[in-house]
Amino acid sequence: MRELIDRLERDRLLTRDEFKAVLVCEDKYLHERAKAVRERVFGNKIYMRGLIEFTSYCKRNCYYCGLRTGNTDAQRYRLTKDEILSCCAEGYELGFRTFVLQGGEDPYYTDEILVDIVRAIKYDYADCAVTLSLGERDYKSLKRLRDAGADRYLLRQETSNEEHYAMLHPSDMMLSDRQKCLKNLKEIGYQVGCGFLIGSPGQTLDCIVDDLLFIKDLDPAMVGIGPFIPHSSTPFAGEKRGDLQLTLNTLAVLRLINPHLLIPATTALGSLEPTGREMGVLAGANVVMPNLSPEYAREKYMLYDNKICTDESAQLCRGCIGRRMNSIGCEIVVDRGDYSDV
Repeated sequence: MRELIDRLERDRLLTRDEFKAVLVCEDKYLHERAKAVRERVFGNKIYMRGLIEFTSYCKRNCYYCGLRTGNTDAQRYRLTKDEILSCCAEGYELGFRTFVLQGGEDPYYTDEILVDIVRAIKYDYADCAVTLSLGERDYKSLKRLRDAGADRYLLRQETSNEEHYAMLHPSDMMLSDRQKCLKNLKEIGYQVGCGFLIGSPGQTLDCIVDDLLFIKDLDPAMVGIGPFIPHSSTPFAGEKRGDLQLTLNTLAVLRLINPHLLIPATTALGSLEPTGREMGVLAGANVVMPNLSPEYAREKYMLYDNKICTDESAQLCRGCIGRRMNSIGCEIVVDRGDYSDV
């Protein structure tokens, strides 16, 4: 197994069967090598993104998501421009230099509204990066937002296997549309992020290998993965959670495939296991995303059940994650943390 891991680090590619063998291995050497690669490229630096969950409305009906339009129990809200800017002001004082505007696919936020918000953030905080995570949008819309100053865009493909995608989404959603959107984002000039869930219903090891090969071909700046955690008001309410070890192994494989990737230790990891985010960093992750959303909104933005950090202020959340990273020998840095492959 160690020879396989060494070859993955050297060549950044394996056969499908070899990838599957590494994904399920229990050898700590995989995480050790991923951590060593992260430290070689980034030292002990962990980049911090300020997450602003600005709308819980969504027109999509994805079967795994608590914000799906078919969930009549979901608590809906929308942040105003002033509320978003207030989140940024607090975050800037706490040392954040990247703001992530994340929400469901909410038609209320037209291009005009979003362009105004992005421009306002960039005007007030010219030294900060703006990341958008708004779902699928057409080329013209994405170009307008990029021209307004948006730097990055995160769009999880969720799976790169057609049959699996159809198991997770209604028939009006197509994997080809999502993959086209990701390629449009790269063409427009965003730093692009993609990602997928580990343990989503119907997922096999072959599905994960499909994702790894898609990511290698796309060559994104960021990859966000986390364990599937069910929501009680979705069709997958009775499904089991994603496996922690498989999630960490996949994260480590991604680090070896591309040493320069920006990889978050996700909130879902911390929701699955109390020290999950620390474990993610020790397996190669180099980004954390404390929440800057207003406290009243956090408990309403429920993608899955039992999400952590919904009752903390931004200051408490920032302090907590800083201490957690310090406990494993890492340091939160005040830095935009842009992608660089050099």
